[in-house]
Amino acid sequence: MDELIADDGTPRPLGAALMRLIESIGHDELTERQRRAELDILTMGITFTVYSDGQNIDRAWPFDIIPRVIDGREWDGVTAGLAQRLRALNMFIDDLYNDQRIIADGVFPAELLDASVNFRPQLRGVRPKHGVWAHISGTDLVRGGDGRIYVLEDNLRVPSGVSYVIENRGVTKRAFAELFERQRIRPVDGYTDELNRLLASIAPDGVDDPQIAVLTPGIFNSAYFEHSFLAERMGAELVEGADLVVGDDDCVYMKTINGLERVHVIYRRIDDLFLDPEIFRPDSMLGVPGLIRAWKAGNVGLANAPGAGVADDKVVYAWMPDIVRYYLGEEPSIPNVPTYRTMYDDERRHVIDHIGELVVKPANESGGYGILIGDRATRSELDDAIAAIEADPRNWVAQPILSLSTVPTLVDDGIEPRHVDLRPFVLTSDRSYVTPGGLTRVALTKGSLIVNSSQGGGSKDTWIVDGRYDAWADGAPEQQRQGGQSQGQVSG
Repeated sequence: MDELIADDGTPRPLGAALMRLIESIGHDELTERQRRAELDILTMGITFTVYSDGQNIDRAWPFDIIPRVIDGREWDGVTAGLAQRLRALNMFIDDLYNDQRIIADGVFPAELLDASVNFRPQLRGVRPKHGVWAHISGTDLVRGGDGRIYVLEDNLRVPSGVSYVIENRGVTKRAFAELFERQRIRPVDGYTDELNRLLASIAPDGVDDPQIAVLTPGIFNSAYFEHSFLAERMGAELVEGADLVVGDDDCVYMKTINGLERVHVIYRRIDDLFLDPEIFRPDSMLGVPGLIRAWKAGNVGLANAPGAGVADDKVVYAWMPDIVRYYLGEEPSIPNVPTYRTMYDDERRHVIDHIGELVVKPANESGGYGILIGDRATRSELDDAIAAIEADPRNWVAQPILSLSTVPTLVDDGIEPRHVDLRPFVLTSDRSYVTPGGLTRVALTKGSLIVNSSQGGGSKDTWIVDGRYDAWADGAPEQQRQGGQSQGQVSG
């Protein structure tokens, strides 16, 4: 299913304005606008890092100029569904680190938690402010061949990509200024204000003007561009572990030329195990000794809270419908992709018998690594996957091969459909905020289902459009040229 082009080759109403503009300017002009967009990206230094043969290679951010368009009314439903999902996930995480009611009631298996590589037993009994562990999440969505939107996975540890959402919009505004004048496209640049508000909300009690810091592993991290981008946009300090110290009063301080200055909130972009050598990896040079002690004492806010990754597990994902029902008493608004859990004998047998028809995923990898797509794998690759499943059944899940939706994409020979997914970002504290759209990732290779930039994928701007879609064709009334207000915020 193509989201903008119907089976007969005509634009769907949703894509009418965009596709008519592209037709009117012609291929040469569209290609020139793509070239100028790529020059913008190079000039602004918008990069990402890939790791190859032990080397870090900075590359210009891969971008396709033709945006993805989503109906605002549909997005309102997605926004509510994502907020619902994060409410349930945070209740689930908080329960696991405290009463474990969901296990006692037989809804979630104890053996699954016992084998979790992301559960941090050192944090049992902690209750973060607002009961929230996963403050910033990136939920990957796909549209199936039936036209429905599904949750593909939850990213709750240190999800990346929101800086590219904002930068993609700036590049696309310059490329298609005509459409921004004539359509109500919801803005995305309010994200950093919302992030700043969220971080301030988890400051220690009584602190009205908190000092916020973004904790980065350093310039060689693949997401360093984003770390520095967000710190600059929020007016926060960008720090590394060596810049911070925990005092005898269990408070966190930043080293400055004027002496030590108190830090009240840390947006950490370092994995759990490297955060604090006192209780996690003693050999970590990235973290801050005593940081968890300060957090437990309520003297510093941490986002995301360490330990949140216990729910960032593709096996736990399979229980999400039950988790939503258990904590909220509601049906999930956005469905999961059907998932086989190879930890169970009958489901494992089905996966092995039908492995050529399934996507097989490791529980805790990211970036598209370790995934096997059955109908594109060799016999040897299938056999290796079966052996890995049988050796460690807890570490694998399998799903049907979805017919992912496509969107028009500019390629060397013209415009062709390419598969996409979408990562909106959800902020959760005392209320929730969902980005109006998110990071659309596109598989630039024809027929490919792998959209990750580290494996040859690219990105597009995502337009959430309200009102008329054909505004370019016959002119838009004045009120449609004023631009829509963000409707990404819902009550938490």
